[in-house]
Amino acid sequence: MIKRRTFLQYSALVTGSTLISSSTLQAQQSKWFMPEESETHERTWMSFVASYDIWEDRQVPEVQKNLADIAMTIAKFEPLSILVRKKDFTLVEELLGGLNNHKYPIDLIPFELNDLWMRDTGPAFVINDNSEKAAINFNFNGWGEDQEYALDEKVAGFVTKLANVRSISSNLVLEGGCFELDGQGTAIMTESCILNDNRNPGKSKELVEGELKRLLGLEKIIWLKGIKGKDITDGHTDFYARFVRPGVVVVSRDTDKSSYDYQITRDNIDTLSKATDADEKPFELIILDTPWEITEKFGTKDFAAGYVGYYVCNGAVIMQKFGDKKADKEAKDKLAKVFPDRKIVQIAINGIASGGGSIHCATQQEPLV
Repeated sequence: MIKRRTFLQYSALVTGSTLISSSTLQAQQSKWFMPEESETHERTWMSFVASYDIWEDRQVPEVQKNLADIAMTIAKFEPLSILVRKKDFTLVEELLGGLNNHKYPIDLIPFELNDLWMRDTGPAFVINDNSEKAAINFNFNGWGEDQEYALDEKVAGFVTKLANVRSISSNLVLEGGCFELDGQGTAIMTESCILNDNRNPGKSKELVEGELKRLLGLEKIIWLKGIKGKDITDGHTDFYARFVRPGVVVVSRDTDKSSYDYQITRDNIDTLSKATDADEKPFELIILDTPWEITEKFGTKDFAAGYVGYYVCNGAVIMQKFGDKKADKEAKDKLAKVFPDRKIVQIAINGIASGGGSIHCATQQEPLV
């Protein structure tokens, strides 16, 4: 059973704001909230694609292998549905070794895609006090129109229909990687991503907060500054900080002094060490240092070398490893300590990491009601 804070009762609505739509009003009246990722899932959603139009030739086969490894690992713990381009069906079936050769069968669904990042293109699932489920479409625009997205902008609506839940629209533009929440009223978000003119021009922090609080069931948002323009996401939150549970946050700390994230990650730690949640309680921070050694053969320019991009599914935490034995082990041991009731499974995703992503970026959970 999903637990949550008692929501604040809003006696009045902001008027004159372009953010408030009829769907948003309905969402507020229904008291929707997004459960924390570790709550029980009905299934996981993924997109299986590595297009030569976007990825380098040397990356594509490895990205495909990484996606298959992620999928087969998840299928040991919960149902999985994957969107697949028609021309990739035979390849995907071969890589998966059969759809029913897993603890949970894998469902392949034909759909044309640009890229694999279901965390960003898919909908954010929410539930309410009446045990109803809905999905929010946050209007994916290719991370501020930095990449072709004509196909991916349709993913959220398509997944919502497949899940057979009501759709909630918003005038905000953002991605699932932009925010992290504890399911109890507190969220961590990056200003560089959400409060960015390439996504939400002319919208104030106050208006954005009001919309997100109504849609996701939040009472308090902690803002990290992030950084614009250094990667395609403009500094997604799920690369920097993740909730383990209310009051406990895993935070990345960059070990490379030449990296722009070296100071950013330390600023994040400073901000979160001084912050409190919606109950005004301080956070326990679990710091995960980035690896020093990585595999370079698939490219290093955009390589996402960090352990915070793990994915929590039913009974397990699926996390990345990079070949730095000391750093890999330290990260795994720390997650095992904070997730004592879950199996920690570590897999290599060097292809996906070379494109700036993680296991978390490639997945989206649908909560069980």
